[in-house]
Amino acid sequence: MSDPQFEPRSRLVGLAGLSGTDGVATQGLQRDTALLDRLLAGLAQSEGAGEWGVSDDEVAAALALFEGMRTAVDRLETQVVIEARRRGMEWRQIARHQGLKSSQAASQRYQRLMTRLEEIRQGIR
Repeated sequence: MSDPQFEPRSRLVGLAGLSGTDGVATQGLQRDTALLDRLLAGLAQSEGAGEWGVSDDEVAAALALFEGMRTAVDRLETQVVIEARRRGMEWRQIARHQGLKSSQAASQRYQRLMTRLEEIRQGIR
């Protein structure tokens, strides 16, 4: 049974839909961040020994965060690319800033993100 203290916020309201101005959502994000900080600190202290000094519930809660975080980052990246294009940036410039080798790679990445987000919206993923 999981401890509600470590219940990831993304499971409760959907991390990708959170607004930074919502106090409850902000508290949830702070709790998620604190959980990940504890896990990272435990990993650093264990030096690969396998014992992180965190509970099984904390590990399970952290695992549940990643899909929501991935979706939130995809949405944000998509919006930033849209804004860059709106401001007249060319695909080659976008590619360079994203660490990609070509304008085609940047455009394809954007299309993959859009497809993934649409599939999530439709409940396919």
